This record gives sequence, structure tokens and C-alpha cells, in this order.
Amino acid sequence: MLRIHFTSRDLQNIRISRRPQPLWELICATCRSATQQGPLEFGAWRRSVRERLAGNPAANQAVSALRTLVPPVGYIPDFLTPSVPEGGLPAALEEVRATPPDRLRRDLARLRVTTPLPPWTTELGRPGSRGMRLLTKVLEDSSRALLEPRWDHIRKAIGDDVDTRSRVLLDGGVRALLESLRPLAQWRPPVLEVDYPTDRDLRLEGRGLLLVPSYFCWGRPTALADPTLGPVLVYPVTARPLDVVPENDSRVDRLLGRTRASVLTEVARGRPRSTSEVASAVGIALPSASYQLTVLRDGGLVTSHREGQHVRHSATPIGHRLLDGDRARLH
Repeated sequence: MLRIHFTSRDLQNIRISRRPQPLWELICATCRSATQQGPLEFGAWRRSVRERLAGNPAANQAVSALRTLVPPVGYIPDFLTPSVPEGGLPAALEEVRATPPDRLRRDLARLRVTTPLPPWTTELGRPGSRGMRLLTKVLEDSSRALLEPRWDHIRKAIGDDVDTRSRVLLDGGVRALLESLRPLAQWRPPVLEVDYPTDRDLRLEGRGLLLVPSYFCWGRPTALADPTLGPVLVYPVTARPLDVVPENDSRVDRLLGRTRASVLTEVARGRPRSTSEVASAVGIALPSASYQLTVLRDGGLVTSHREGQHVRHSATPIGHRLLDGDRARLH
């Protein structure tokens, strides 16, 4: 578990990255490409990546080189994931190039404890060496191979998540925003308890926290290992419906938005679902699920009725026809 300790000043300095962070996405995508995690979410993407790399030896070499620095589990060097608010990949690569040599050597020494490193990495941090030029070329080529074909989808997914979190913040304040991270994290003032592979504490000490929604982050949030760097919490965006289009946006996604399409797909499965069941299945906060269901109900796509203490929701015939039309188009 990761315990993030807030002060009152930190609560006034919580930010959400409104755009995809290109190197965070690249590093997470590199991990997903090397595992079988998320077969429904990433299976088609992995197959397309394999086909793309098989026909492009230079891209395949770049991705293979990057995988030597990015193990699917365990420590990943912090210098690979600078957060840049503007400028996209070029600005992020400039941040990597500007990494102080002592930090490069420290991060690589820590990685070398568990992961064998190729000879070219020894040149990183040496003034005037070709190691950093090679690394940034590897990052650029890998991004083109792993991310570019999916980038519009990534931006849309993150945009939907940011819109939802922003509404939660406006309606309920900072506390509601932090509580919206459930079940990935639990807000127990003044500590945010995050599902995390190792046990550690992060004390913000007035620096605030940057929340980074990520398309390729999977299962649980991640963070920088070095507590002296600017605090960042990267978390996975809302899970997609099972019937999602593998490489292109579905019609329902484009019409309703990713989160709302996921909610409609969930309530169309079998028996009527309670609001909390929908929130848990889709991976969003209870207030967000309630809001999305209200919008769908107002649009005639969902019907709701009370059963005892719970309100249960199901898709209307119009909602089913909308989803069935999309499935028919895909097949």
C-alpha cells in the first residue's frame, strides 16, 4: 500500500493532468505489450503491435531496447517519466535529455539490481556520449509504434475521465475528488491509501499532488519511486465495455463518450443493476455513476425503478438498439 500524507496546503494544490502524458503512456504501454494483462482491453492492440513490429525492423529494435529499461513488474527508472503540462512528446524528450547525470546513474544502478542492462546504457550520463541520443531516439520510435495508432482514442478516454473528475470536484470539492478514486484508493483524512505493490509512505509536505489519468496504466495506480521528485499519482482511466472496438472508436463511444457508453453497456447486461453495482463494474465513483445514469435516463436510454433500498437500472429498447447497431457494424 502507498500512503500519501496530505497537509492543508497540499489539499489546496491538487491538479489533474488534462492531457495524456506521452512518456507515462509509453512506459505503461511498453509494460502492457510484454504481458497478457487486460486481454479484452488490450488484446487487439497487442496483436496489431506485433504485426506492426514484424513489418518494421527499426521499430521492433527500438521497442526491444526500451523493454530492457522497462520491466513489466518492479522498478522503472523515474527519469523516463517526466511530467510536462504542455508540449507533448518533444517537450517530454527534452526533459529526459536534461536529466542530471548523477540522477541517471542512480536510477540505472537501482534498476541494475533486478534487471540486466545492455552495454549501451553505460554511456547514459557521460557528457558528449551517444547514449542519451540513442535513448531519446528509442523513445521516439517506440512511441510512434505503440501509441500513434491509438492516440486519438487515448486522448478521448483521458478527456472523458477528466470531465467526470472535474464535475465531481465542482459538485463536491476536493474530498469528493479524492473519494472518486475508489476502489483504486481510499481517502482516510489526511491520508490517501492507494492500492500499490509495495508498502511505502509519501509525504507531500506542501508540494501538492498531480493526478495523471492514463489509458495504458492497468489494475492499480503507479507513482515515482523517488519521494524527492514532484509528487505524481498515475491511475487507470475507466475500463471500457467488453464490446469496445479494437482499433477504432465505436459509434456509441463517439456519441455518448467513453464513460457513459460503458455505463449503458453495463446496464444492458442481464438483470437490472444497482447504482453501486454499475459504479463498481465500470470502475467509477458512485456520484459519477449516478450522474451518468441520470443523463442516460433523461435521454431515454435507461429506465430506473426502486426495489427496497436500492434503485435498479436497465437499458430501454432504444438503448439496446443503439448497442446492437454498433455490434452489428463491428461484425
